[in-house]
Amino acid sequence: MSEPAIEPGWVAPELSEEFPGLGLRLAVVDRGSGRSPREVKERLRILSDRFAGAQAINMRHQPIPWAYRVFYRHIGLDPDEQRTPVEELALERMRRGGFVSQGLLEDALTIAIIESGVALRAFDAARVAGVPGVRTTVAGEQLEGRPTELPEGTLVIADDERPLALLFGAAASDTGVGRRTSSTMLIAIRVGGVPEIAVEEALWLAGGIVAG
Repeated sequence: MSEPAIEPGWVAPELSEEFPGLGLRLAVVDRGSGRSPREVKERLRILSDRFAGAQAINMRHQPIPWAYRVFYRHIGLDPDEQRTPVEELALERMRRGGFVSQGLLEDALTIAIIESGVALRAFDAARVAGVPGVRTTVAGEQLEGRPTELPEGTLVIADDERPLALLFGAAASDTGVGRRTSSTMLIAIRVGGVPEIAVEEALWLAGGIVAG
């Protein structure tokens, strides 16, 4: 598996000051999604066996998951109600009795998030204008495909033209990755307390699986 090149995103200056350590890292892979090959499904199965219930329950106390929980509280989210990405996957594993294959990209994100603890997002690279970053919304902005405007001051991942997604949450309807996607932009969300090496590892892992 090849390792994709990693580049920095940007963060609005006022957010950098308010949330030290907040940042985005980007990697573009020249492939979309599709069916997972046998070896990726087998990797999910092994990860399911390794990731037992006790480990899932105690995950929140590990340094990287804990850093996201702290950040959630700083931005007004309750991590026990809106779970961090790694905790949401852990809960799904407990509900289903294992990590169920959902397609190449979804499986790559699952493996990388569980292995690293780092929050990852993915977008169709052709639908992203310029280099994305983190900012707050202004009045009148909304996500494509959603009928209501976003509250002013909402934290979003945005490109040069519009919001692409909530920082942790819903994405614009036209940014999804599918079989017709020619290149996928992977985005890692870093918060204070998350080591840079963990962010790079997450992107290399997910990007390598998607690239094949």
